[in-house]
Amino acid sequence: MTEPIPERPPGRATGPARYLPFAAAVALTVLILPVTLVNLRDQYGMSGGGAAALAVVQAGPLLMLAHRPLRAWWIVFPADVVGALAILVRPAHAYDVWPWPPAPLIAYLFLLLALALREPRRTLVGVWLATGAASLALHLVRPDRSTGSGLILPVCGAVVLVIGAAVRERRVAQRRLAEQETVSEAERARRTLLEERARIARELHDVVAHHMSVITVQADSAPYRLPGLPEAAREEFGTIAASARESLAEMRRLLVVLRGDGAEGERAPQPGIDRLQQLVESTVRAGLPAELSLAGGLGAVPPAVDLSAYRIVQEALANVVRHAPGARTRVTVLPERGGLAVRIVNGPPAERVSPLESAGTGHGLVGMRERVRLTGGTLETGPLPDGGFRVAAWLPLSPSAPADTPAPEDV
Repeated sequence: MTEPIPERPPGRATGPARYLPFAAAVALTVLILPVTLVNLRDQYGMSGGGAAALAVVQAGPLLMLAHRPLRAWWIVFPADVVGALAILVRPAHAYDVWPWPPAPLIAYLFLLLALALREPRRTLVGVWLATGAASLALHLVRPDRSTGSGLILPVCGAVVLVIGAAVRERRVAQRRLAEQETVSEAERARRTLLEERARIARELHDVVAHHMSVITVQADSAPYRLPGLPEAAREEFGTIAASARESLAEMRRLLVVLRGDGAEGERAPQPGIDRLQQLVESTVRAGLPAELSLAGGLGAVPPAVDLSAYRIVQEALANVVRHAPGARTRVTVLPERGGLAVRIVNGPPAERVSPLESAGTGHGLVGMRERVRLTGGTLETGPLPDGGFRVAAWLPLSPSAPADTPAPEDV
């Protein structure tokens, strides 16, 4: 059994389009009601008041087709049966259609279509069985009066129900597929973010391990470098060295967890700003016209900032190669407002390509954001009016800046 379509399904039409089903229901009612009235009065000889009352009950509920088709069926179906019995007491004519006159028959088929588009399969089977049973019963009551409409309605009704149910199930499948794609995109974005954070943590292990090793060596050698230390100071330095060694051991165990199964750690030193020239030259050799503007005399740059600046440039250049091949690119690294400004600006691509980043795909911009957040800086990315793209990061050089401290916005 399929589930009923909710009253306000996701992705339904908005604006004027949402009123189209209501307009269609009103138009059908306006068309069927007078035809039914005239047919009952002129063809079957019913009085004006009786014909009007029966026509209203048979055609009026069609106004509910857009939002309450099952309730409309509970009114129309008994009314049609009553109408067939009321016609039966009238004298038969040569062109009479019984038990279902043309106008109520057509209206009933539209009603079945509306039911098929909204109701579950079990309800549709029940409606069709009730319709078939009523047609058969009326035929058995007066087989001499029956003109074939008792067979036409169940057959055509079955076709309409099957078509409507197929359309409905296709809509349900499309909605579920869209919902699943949304969930998949969210999961993919989350997985990408976690992978980037794990990769950044592995890279920063060397930076932190270096500082912890320095602390260990300094604490171990302090009693020898500083003669005359009191015994309490020697014990304190020993405690500091032991804590540093324990921290290093814990970091190594954490690094094993962060690495994937069978992954080997990188043995080469982590790159920094001093290797940007090599990075840009290799990009030029790959066919991308790029140039580097690196300010001299940057002085001591914190290791985390040094590594983050290199990786941001690396990711930005990789994105240019993938998404804007042949675009002229300029990389600028210079000190600015107590921090390091890193800008990568490329022109329009030499050929027509897809946008730089689509939702939930790619690691480039995700990795940049995480590295900037780690150092407490800011990142701005976006397209340029000429069709190019701009990546601008600001990384604070002060090691005391917390990761959540906002940096200047006008990067």
